Amino acid sequence: MDERDIYRAKEATKAAMQSAMKKVPLRIVIIIGAILVFFLLLNPWVQIGAGQRGVVLNFGAVQENVFGEGLHFRIPIMQQVIPMDVKVQKSLTSAAASSSDLQEVSSEVALNYHIVQDKANIVYQSIGIHFKERIIDPAVQEVVKAVTAKYSAEELITKRPAVSEAMRANLAERLMTHNIAVDAFSIVGFSFSKIFMEAIESKQTAEQLALKAKRDLDRIRIEAEQKITAAKAEAESLRLQRANISPDLIELRKIEANLKAIDKWNGILPQVTGGGTVPFIGVGDIQKR
Repeated sequence: MDERDIYRAKEATKAAMQSAMKKVPLRIVIIIGAILVFFLLLNPWVQIGAGQRGVVLNFGAVQENVFGEGLHFRIPIMQQVIPMDVKVQKSLTSAAASSSDLQEVSSEVALNYHIVQDKANIVYQSIGIHFKERIIDPAVQEVVKAVTAKYSAEELITKRPAVSEAMRANLAERLMTHNIAVDAFSIVGFSFSKIFMEAIESKQTAEQLALKAKRDLDRIRIEAEQKITAAKAEAESLRLQRANISPDLIELRKIEANLKAIDKWNGILPQVTGGGTVPFIGVGDIQKR
């Protein structure tokens, strides 16, 4: 078969297809196109964003399968997909409670939580999308009141880490029953009545004054001990000096004094003397030696 035969065959095939298309009624093409447009208008595709899960409803009934992130096909009219946020979320709640010593305590707590991902359909079925107002806030209020009542007002301040951990553990146990996981819990702040705060300030002032008085007493005691020690040392030194004094030592000191006086004499005799004789310093003492 040469090139001319191949060309004739292609032209014949093309002519046959054009003839077949002309035989198809235009009405059928329009109907098929309309069906496709209508199907697209029913939005058969659903997109689940990052950090979300899709809860599938068949005529309003929650299904077991949960759509993950990405693009998914749904049956129009029959199926509806509800997106549920499963990212970590923050809740800031204020709670009023009473301590074990009946002091009024206002607490502000921060909670980080998220929905258990594969249980998003159960959360939607049992709670809905307003789970924070229905479950989390009341649970925080109850836990704060229960834990605060176990500690005195002073212990709430001095034992804050233990109080925070007790609240976190209690809250995590309560929320997990509703398929909500606790990621982090912290006490932002405690506030007490004005009378209690004034009492705390007075106590701190008294403790500081008492500590200062104790330091002053310790300083005075140490200074007194130092003076006593110095006096004892001086007395002991005098005692040793007296014990070492003897007649020979006294004579030796006299001779040393006379020798020093002779060393200082310039050799000139005094012109007038009381007894008319020339004095010789220490001669008698030297002769005695």
